[in-house]
Amino acid sequence: HRGEARGRHEGRADPPAMFRIALLAACVASASAFVPASGFAPMAMKSRTSAVSSMRMQEGDFSAAVPFLKRPSNLDGTYIGDVGFDPLGFSDVFDLRVLREAELKHGRFAMLAVLGFIIQELYTFPFFPKMAPVDAHDYFVKQGGGSQIIFWISFVELFGVVALFETLQGKREPGDFAFDPLGLAKDEATLERYRLAEIKHSRLAMIAIGGFIHQYWVTKQTVLEQLGNFKSLA
Repeated sequence: HRGEARGRHEGRADPPAMFRIALLAACVASASAFVPASGFAPMAMKSRTSAVSSMRMQEGDFSAAVPFLKRPSNLDGTYIGDVGFDPLGFSDVFDLRVLREAELKHGRFAMLAVLGFIIQELYTFPFFPKMAPVDAHDYFVKQGGGSQIIFWISFVELFGVVALFETLQGKREPGDFAFDPLGLAKDEATLERYRLAEIKHSRLAMIAIGGFIHQYWVTKQTVLEQLGNFKSLA
């Protein structure tokens, strides 16, 4: 009996090990959403026409990001960075131009937030109290900063609404404000490469800023602090 019990115990998976395996599988599935349909080939160097034609899939194909799910019919590779990732079916309900506009807008804000989150750990203006970024949010909301943020964001959103109407009228590409003060997009191929880079970084930043905040809630450690002194959740 003792041997049988030991065998059953050894055959049973260790819960922490199962958790690590499940977490690894989830990370792999999430990372695949950032990989172009043709693998790691530099598709952004191709023209928009060739990129669309190479990524365009037939009806009934599986998603390149989630291979066990069907590719949404509206995600046909028209937009750069489209790998058929839409498990909740938003593309079947909303206009793709509206979704791409929203994705780029939130991604750009997230990239700024990630940068500000890290810089605030390294430097704080002398006239502001030194504290963790998450705590700083709560502090300045109590000081009246929240109303100022809402006011200025609402002001910026007015331009966003006008731009969105122009997009729906076919006058501009989603998210395109012709903002290139450094002249980085010298030709069409370079522009496509930067567009792909932007959408990838936007998606990563939206995940990262959520991770930064939740990490602090759970561990009470800032990003750089945890890199130097990792605290396990176990």
